[in-house]
Amino acid sequence: MHKTKSNILLIYTGGTIGMIRDPETGSLRVFDFKNLLDKIPELEQLDCNINTFSFKNPIDSSNMNPNHWVQISDIIESHYHTFDGFVILHGSDTMSYTSSALSFMLENLSKPVIFTGSQLPIGDLRTDAKENLITSVQLASLKNEDKPVITEVCLYFEYKLYRANRTTKINAENFEAFASSNYPELAESGVHLKINYPYLWKPNVTHPLKVHKTLHTNIALIKLFPGITEVFLKTILNTPQLKGVILETFGAGNCMTETWFINLLKEAILKGIYIINITQCIGGSVNMGQYETSSQLKEIGIISGRDMTTESAICKLMHMLEGGFSYEEFKTNYEMSLRGELS
Repeated sequence: MHKTKSNILLIYTGGTIGMIRDPETGSLRVFDFKNLLDKIPELEQLDCNINTFSFKNPIDSSNMNPNHWVQISDIIESHYHTFDGFVILHGSDTMSYTSSALSFMLENLSKPVIFTGSQLPIGDLRTDAKENLITSVQLASLKNEDKPVITEVCLYFEYKLYRANRTTKINAENFEAFASSNYPELAESGVHLKINYPYLWKPNVTHPLKVHKTLHTNIALIKLFPGITEVFLKTILNTPQLKGVILETFGAGNCMTETWFINLLKEAILKGIYIINITQCIGGSVNMGQYETSSQLKEIGIISGRDMTTESAICKLMHMLEGGFSYEEFKTNYEMSLRGELS
């Protein structure tokens, strides 16, 4: 049986991976992605066709925002039927946010969308950019009986492929910059590519791709700390047009039990503000009611984010505020897995 070559679209949004160092000044500048094969001739050895698309004005990942996420989703949507897979080059600082957002925006995705980047520029002697890029393209082009092996939004970095909405950037200096504490890696690159098939997302391929482009940013992230004051919390919860709050609590979803604290949260819920409980810990899950210090949160109707990352919880909240649910409906839907983001 004739095996067709995969067509891969490489999308450069910005970030260190697309930089080269000027030999005279030592400063970094963006290079033309049309010349990519000149910089990485190894890509020609892959059994796929690669086309490139670059943001007109590349974005430093610190400046990434939901408008750029919509731009990326537009590119994927308009090229969806022409290409078998997509590799998105992105700065590492906010990569977990962008890739988590795309996982919610691309409903019924049945092709690979793989984010990658690097800690060092592509032209540097010790760069991690080449391996990250080559393996990401290879993973995106994998087929089984002419169908893509990967059918979800992923993040590839330093020999590991992760489910994107399970990742967090944990290190600003090491090549191993990302972790997925609550979900196993989907693939590992060594002498061979080892795919962990049982952990791959299985989409409903009978439904066409649906792209959600409305994201609501009237939300807040509140990280609890010992000594947090009533006036601070009240100020945030009284923000005009506030729609939702991610509350980063201690351990398994615990918080202080002082009356003013619980009352402020209760008042916010009565005003229709959705409040989601996420743990500050890198690993583990919210389990409200396990300790006395979280049972009151459960009683007043705080939504459990279970073992979601903060990045994923924020993007899911932005995505779901589109729906116009009642508080109870929203709570039920938020606590369900949409794209494998929670266990």
